Amino acid sequence: MQFERKNPPKHGRWLAAVVLAIVSGLACAQAPAPAAPVPAQDVVFVPPGDPPVPLLWKVSDEDNAVYLLGSFHLLKPDDYPLSRDANEAFADAEAVVFEMPPEEMNSPQLGLQMMQAAVRTDGTRLDSELPPATAGRLQAWLDANAQKLQASGLTPERLQMFEPWFVGLMISMTEMTRQGLDPKLGLDQHFIDAARFAGKRTGGFETGAQQIAFLDGMDREEQLQFLDEALTQAEGDELQRLHAYWRAGDADAIRDEMATDMRERFPKLYQHINVERNEAWLPKIEQMLAEPGTDDTLVVVGALHLLGEDGVVEKMRAKGYTVERVCSACPGPADGR
Repeated sequence: MQFERKNPPKHGRWLAAVVLAIVSGLACAQAPAPAAPVPAQDVVFVPPGDPPVPLLWKVSDEDNAVYLLGSFHLLKPDDYPLSRDANEAFADAEAVVFEMPPEEMNSPQLGLQMMQAAVRTDGTRLDSELPPATAGRLQAWLDANAQKLQASGLTPERLQMFEPWFVGLMISMTEMTRQGLDPKLGLDQHFIDAARFAGKRTGGFETGAQQIAFLDGMDREEQLQFLDEALTQAEGDELQRLHAYWRAGDADAIRDEMATDMRERFPKLYQHINVERNEAWLPKIEQMLAEPGTDDTLVVVGALHLLGEDGVVEKMRAKGYTVERVCSACPGPADGR
């Protein structure tokens, strides 16, 4: 594609995959304001000025279609304008559906609900359940980011009140914004605003409570691994690498280096955060196709949900629907995958 793969370390891949699988509003509910971008190492980026190659598929039956668009929940200013393919899919659709309804995704209550779910209820501090090495790495990260955390109201002392999954998510979100990625520029938010301006119907597959439950439902081992991986990710360039894969529309790289690694190393979490949700969405997408008339729908969800044998694209193909990749910038004829 338009960048090279440099055999990145496996540490941090699965957490990056989780970031792709979590809804924009939940993942970014507490995200700090973005800073100046930090260049990644060993990644050759798409040249400035070229629009991102969309992870976009069209699923059709006899009379209408559902467009499936893989989102990156935090983006940069130069990720816009979008490609003609993405804009034409939006123009063709009478409705736009997200992981969560826009009115809930943009609710100021969502971040508060997430924090309430993550508060420790046994009177202990976070450090009390961390291995010494993890506690030391966390303290070093907190010291380095104290000013940014202070500005967001999540001081190092206050973070001791929360479960490991919440602190890991905050570390990941802080690192994404430090590297110039902005939740207000995420693909979900872009199409929420566009749908509102165009007067298109909108909807969502899940509630905020369900989104929070996916994370809060992790067992202790998974939560501690989540936090440890977030700290590892903060020390490398995995987030920038993942953004580069998304920009290049490289479905294989995201699947092979993110989803596959997560499935192999953490099968229970992968099943919980990705497969079960994909399965729950399938009948809802089929219902969109079964509606009478010729109205089309654009579905905008985290890119991980669309890719690989567990992804929505292949599952809809297996059900007998016509599925094609919509990618005018892709080399050679599209094979639908």
